Amino acid sequence: MPGALPSPVALKRLQPGDSLIVWKLDRLGRSLRHLITMLESLPDRGIKFRSLTELIGTTTPTGRAMWQMIGMLAELERSLVLERTQASTKEARRRSVKFGRKMKLTPAQITKARKLIDAGERVEDVAALWNVGRTTLYRALA
Repeated sequence: MPGALPSPVALKRLQPGDSLIVWKLDRLGRSLRHLITMLESLPDRGIKFRSLTELIGTTTPTGRAMWQMIGMLAELERSLVLERTQASTKEARRRSVKFGRKMKLTPAQITKARKLIDAGERVEDVAALWNVGRTTLYRALA
């Protein structure tokens, strides 16, 4: 699956002499701390690491310095994306943009449904009038 992190089971199965090769460094860990911890443990276990996109590995001092720098930049990029997303959401809310799924029933339909149920109609029959389930109708009436 593209973009997925390696499974913990796969990482545990690595044995001395194995090489862990990833397409991109940020695909290995969720945060810089997680990435550094994981990559520091690999040489202790006798496992080599290589990232194909950044052309770095853990077998040389230069490679280790590079993966730390790239890891920091990847985390910075993720933080900036999150910050921009939060700012966009805040601005949209300021403009009264509605979030979430559109309501299946209008306020007028809910009022009519309540009157029909109060008059003795079965909930299932009232829900069928607007082609919604009982649960949807109950939620709207709550």
